[in-house]
Amino acid sequence: MRVTLVGMGCTGGNLLPEAKEAIAHAELIIGAGRFVYGLPPTSAEAIVAIRAQEVATILRHSHAKRAVVLLSGDVGFFSGATGLLPLLKEDGHLVRVLPGVSSVQLFAARLGRPWQKWILASAHGRECDVVGLLRNGRPVFMLTSGTQTVRAICGELTDAGLGTCRITVAENLGYADERMTESTAETMATSDFDSLNVMLIEMPHELLARRRTPGLPDEAFIRGDVPMTKQEVRACALAKLGVTPHAVCWDVGAGTGSVSVELALVAQEVWAVERDPKALGLVRENRKRLRTWNLHIVEGMAPDALDGLPRPDMVFVGGSSGELEGILSATVDANPNVRICVSAIALQTLERAVSWMDARGLDVEVTQIAVSRTYKADELRLLKANNPVFLIVGQRAVEARAGDADA
Repeated sequence: MRVTLVGMGCTGGNLLPEAKEAIAHAELIIGAGRFVYGLPPTSAEAIVAIRAQEVATILRHSHAKRAVVLLSGDVGFFSGATGLLPLLKEDGHLVRVLPGVSSVQLFAARLGRPWQKWILASAHGRECDVVGLLRNGRPVFMLTSGTQTVRAICGELTDAGLGTCRITVAENLGYADERMTESTAETMATSDFDSLNVMLIEMPHELLARRRTPGLPDEAFIRGDVPMTKQEVRACALAKLGVTPHAVCWDVGAGTGSVSVELALVAQEVWAVERDPKALGLVRENRKRLRTWNLHIVEGMAPDALDGLPRPDMVFVGGSSGELEGILSATVDANPNVRICVSAIALQTLERAVSWMDARGLDVEVTQIAVSRTYKADELRLLKANNPVFLIVGQRAVEARAGDADA
């Protein structure tokens, strides 16, 4: 069967000539009701279906020689074509793909703005961390869904301290009742919109994180009397973990949140786990101060508080309150290939971390950091030593991880 996937744009009113021709000569047309019923009269059989597996099944049992599948927007922009194409090729159909005008193109044209630097995201059938997407300060264009509506997304932004984000919503793009609305996230969190909408989220300059190389000065953080990981140790810990922009990180025993904040300046999202109410207050203050809105705070005692957290790529353990083995077990259970960095000042903690990692076949590296800083005594400039710190880094052996990939 010859199957043509047609990008219908927002309304079906801006079709390519090839798309019009394919529809005119089709014996079978499949798509969403608003497109199927909006076509000019045709002799083709018309079936309303949108899910990839359902469409593939219909085509598999059809005797038509030429079929057209109508897809909203553009076939390459969060389209049903992504799941449908492999099924059609597997069934041996001859497939042709014709693009359409996507919602982001039409939306940007309405605003008279370029969109090549926007972050493009969809909440249709997938989890979408909106706060994390904003961490680099670029505008985020969102396709909303039945659960992640404009109201819900703006509520999430407001709860994270981003209520002053600028929001532009377009309802019913391309239709006669099209409407554009612009306001703040805080205002939009109490507003309702037509279900057919898209939105643009823009972070105000004053909320953008101050990004720089790892190892912020200790004075950058609010500390109080809660222990804090010092600048040199923080910088080394991030280097040992090898944090990447798409990483999900845990900071267990977050203390003041200094490591959590440094992780959040690099990673996609960070989860800071802390049980002490006073420390939790400092984590919140430091998150606000350093504008790391992709930092999520979890109150509770690890390892129990780790249940249900997203799968981590890297984990920093700054405090364990005697539960080190349980924390390490929960970490590896969540991701067998996770990279762990344990910070220790006591030799007993060092021994326990190394023994646990060795017993489970992890590659272990121990680094000891001894930092001395200058101070003035009368006319003299002297050195004062901080406590030596051990960083114990563990991860499954490279051979084992490669074996998993081969499997």
